[in-house]
Amino acid sequence: MDVGSFGFTLAGLIVGFIVGMTGVGGGSLMTPILLWFGINPATAVGTDLLYAAITKASGVWVHGRNKNIDWKITGWLSLGSVPAAALTLWFLSTLHTDTSVPAAALTLWFLSTLHTDTSALNAIIKQGLAVVLILTALAILFKSRLQAFASKHAGDHYHLGDRALNILTVITGVVLGVMVTLTSIGAGALGTVALFLLYPFLVTRRLVGTEIAHAVPLTLVAGLGHAGMGNMDWSLLGYLLLGSLPGIYLGSHLTGRISDRVLRPCLATMLLLIGYKLAF
Repeated sequence: MDVGSFGFTLAGLIVGFIVGMTGVGGGSLMTPILLWFGINPATAVGTDLLYAAITKASGVWVHGRNKNIDWKITGWLSLGSVPAAALTLWFLSTLHTDTSVPAAALTLWFLSTLHTDTSALNAIIKQGLAVVLILTALAILFKSRLQAFASKHAGDHYHLGDRALNILTVITGVVLGVMVTLTSIGAGALGTVALFLLYPFLVTRRLVGTEIAHAVPLTLVAGLGHAGMGNMDWSLLGYLLLGSLPGIYLGSHLTGRISDRVLRPCLATMLLLIGYKLAF
């Protein structure tokens, strides 16, 4: 194994360890790390999507056995996210520019003005990653306060009926589908916070299990779509998994050993710094 391959395996080990301890941080850390290694932004996104699908699949098996998944909520989320991911992939494949490079959702309109400047497209995806990383950091940092707010208002006049709740869940899935397909980030922390706000009575373990169950088909569809467009490095994926699988195992055994009040602010600060660096 050469130095570069060892570096990818070590990156997988570190990210897997953090994910095992905190439950979040996979895509939000892995994609920036791959960019730091000099990986093309589109390849980084595509590889990270399949990486997430494989690593979270084991989590679905565990949570499923422990009955920690609300399959009804997973279904409503997937009803929005999977078609949104497919449409986003179709849009990317029809671009007359370098079709292997995704862009941030808020800047898709600008793509029509670009023709052959691949560096401009790469700059756009970095800006998109910066925005989602900062949002993810804020979601991690203020998770407890948002959770308390949702619980406080769960039974008051803001309570939603089943029909409205299902519609909002599908809309949430659409937003996550587009965001994750374009940047590979957002299914974890942002998806969890969204579910906290929509389903404040859902116990935490079932909420986390439901989010993981939804993330697997979303990242799998998006990852395979990117692979079909050539945005995939299979050897890189292998090296990342070689490190991350034992990392997740080790990290999961240390869950609770370090206070959540220490871990989450540290992770949020790290993501804010990465997001700021990508933006500026």
